Amino acid sequence: MEGQVFSHKPVLLQECLDALNIRPDGVYLDGTLGRAGHSREIAKRLTAGRLICVDRDQAALDAAEEALAPWRDRVSLVHSNFCELDAILDGLGLDGVDGMLFDLGVSSPQLDDPSRGFSYQHDAPLDMRMDQTDTLTARTVVNEWPQEELRRILWQYGEERFAPAIAGAIVRARDQKSIETTGELAAVIRSAMPAAALREKQHPAKRSFQAIRIAVNDELGAVDKMVRAAVPRLNPGGRLAVISFHSLEDRIVKNALAELARGCTCPPDFPVCVCGKKPQVKLLTRKPVTAGAAELEENPRARSAKLRAAEKL
Repeated sequence: MEGQVFSHKPVLLQECLDALNIRPDGVYLDGTLGRAGHSREIAKRLTAGRLICVDRDQAALDAAEEALAPWRDRVSLVHSNFCELDAILDGLGLDGVDGMLFDLGVSSPQLDDPSRGFSYQHDAPLDMRMDQTDTLTARTVVNEWPQEELRRILWQYGEERFAPAIAGAIVRARDQKSIETTGELAAVIRSAMPAAALREKQHPAKRSFQAIRIAVNDELGAVDKMVRAAVPRLNPGGRLAVISFHSLEDRIVKNALAELARGCTCPPDFPVCVCGKKPQVKLLTRKPVTAGAAELEENPRARSAKLRAAEKL
């Protein structure tokens, strides 16, 4: 595990550093610490500056003590959800920061730890909480949420075309006995899918597990809150950089930044602006930045990564 921490290559690393435009004396926030890959590179570039590292998973913060040890004097580790930005910065006595980075990918150690219940590859209790102090678990979603709500999240968050059949199969199975483990859930999902779908390259449960994970952790709600909370807490000229791996997350980031860059919301046929809204950011990425061929060869996981960035006006 320790070797993994340091060999881990963060996604779109150089592109993120360029987007953040790091000053040695600046104050920066990495809202998704994970394996500290981005944080290490930001911390290295600071002299009189400061880096705040946030993660909702205490295990990530514990691992960062070693990963960030050489720069620990300029790093603050905070256990929180990144959508609680105001409370985080208020708690540290900071009015604003010079840059914020959010990498919305799920941290591999979480997925790789069978006991956390994220994976359909290992049998484990249904959990999927990124923050182990949260109360909602995958077991609750699978066994207690209504069939229609299950269908909605499988379709909306997992883009699962067999969502109605899978939701029905889950409800029938749990009526017999509660579904307790990832293995049991994967078997129920498999049973609801036609033979042709089971022959596809990706695991039949992949999309459903993704959907349940997003629901358990309210990942999409947190992203929208984060973008809207981040911009007011950036210093003028401060940069916001967000990497998403899921089309729904990317759409939320894209739309929120476009709205903040547009300012005026008056109908186009109004002769003068009456809403008084001014643009708050300048977009640095008209189109999302994606990984180049060299990075894709080294890290296939970067294929779905999209970076969007904006500068506070």
